[in-house]
Amino acid sequence: MYCTSVSLAIVSALPAIAQQTSAASAQARSNVIAASFSKSKSMSKEKFGIRKEKYLKVQSEPAVRPNPADYSGTYAVPDMDFGFQLQVNHDGTFDGTGFEPLSDNVRRTFVLKNGRIQGALLTATKVYASGESEEFEGAFMNRSTYQSPTDKGVTVFGFGTLGRPVSVSGLTINKFFFEKMS
Repeated sequence: MYCTSVSLAIVSALPAIAQQTSAASAQARSNVIAASFSKSKSMSKEKFGIRKEKYLKVQSEPAVRPNPADYSGTYAVPDMDFGFQLQVNHDGTFDGTGFEPLSDNVRRTFVLKNGRIQGALLTATKVYASGESEEFEGAFMNRSTYQSPTDKGVTVFGFGTLGRPVSVSGLTINKFFFEKMS
């Protein structure tokens, strides 16, 4: 009898442990994605007694909202033809649609299926009109840009994703920051 009650206690604790592990894993993945959007550059050059300095610091941190429905809205990559729209439920599930360039003059649309938000991490499957599909993952984040060491910075909320490389206007890009537009 003693062994049975101990076994039941362990088995009943497993879902809670799995949920904690899953949340920790989502937080760790969000941190990795946000860190990939952070960078810092500082250069100074002196020529003919004139000193020129350049400074740029971009710091990104996962942005966890207490109510997942607050992530609902329209997101777009400024100056590029990438965007998506989310309708997020209070439990973190969502429906979404989006678009991206297929080539310079052709845009393709997709639907986000099986969408789930856990903490700041979003996971879903992109399903294109052709029936093709691919995994879609990213993190909601606050991205702050500083132009000097004393600059107070400008912070923008959005969504960062790492994915397959895409060629746009001769550039190959594998990470995109979607600003929340509305």
